[in-house]
Amino acid sequence: MLARTLESLAVACRALAQARPGFKASCWLIDNGGFQGADEPLDALARAGVQCKPVSGHGNVGYGRGHNLAIAEVRSRFHLVLNPDIDLAEDALLKAVDFLADHPEVGLLAPRVGDDEGGLQYLCRRYPTVWDLFVRGFMPARVRSAFERRLARYEMRAEINERDVVWDPPIVSGCFMLFRTDVLRQLGGFDPRYFLYFEDYDLSLRAHAAARVAYVPCVRVVHHGGGAARKGRAHIRMFAASAFKFYNRFGWKLL
Repeated sequence: MLARTLESLAVACRALAQARPGFKASCWLIDNGGFQGADEPLDALARAGVQCKPVSGHGNVGYGRGHNLAIAEVRSRFHLVLNPDIDLAEDALLKAVDFLADHPEVGLLAPRVGDDEGGLQYLCRRYPTVWDLFVRGFMPARVRSAFERRLARYEMRAEINERDVVWDPPIVSGCFMLFRTDVLRQLGGFDPRYFLYFEDYDLSLRAHAAARVAYVPCVRVVHHGGGAARKGRAHIRMFAASAFKFYNRFGWKLL
């Protein structure tokens, strides 16, 4: 899956470089442990003119702290936070950079995120209640259907579609967050207190104080991950611990 992500990133970078001849990119590959190498996709990045910088030896420091290792060093105009389970459309980066060029007030861009079957994933969110998180993450599907209207509001299904830009969604997904680097550095990157989960919720909410946020559906990616409850007890414990930190910082909302 990582190989697919890097290959699609290479294709998207090549398309952007062809449209914008002065474009240069580098890829920071953060190894939190267990990386076995991916010679072919790394070669594909090199052929696309993208310098790849593997960062390893720090151990499993968590999702946000891992990204912060790169954020502290970059000197770019734009910085893409990208999961290793994302496939980018060939024109995704070109359309994203074009949008940011046309809208200098935007500091964080979120794409249209599809699933494996071609459907739309609703990854822009309103501020969650504890009940929203429990229903969405842990209730059986046959029970969850009784709360469909509530979940639809939380996931902004009435606003998020394939056509319309949505301005300032409260929360966007960390699987693909394209920042203006100066905005991201101003925010200090991710809060390192979250090991996994809710670090993107935290960063999204803080981003609104520094710039506008936009959901841009012409920027298209496919996401193959998600679902803490389906990943076992360790992920459920991490999810709960991060939720506690999130609500302690931003305020508890139970129902």
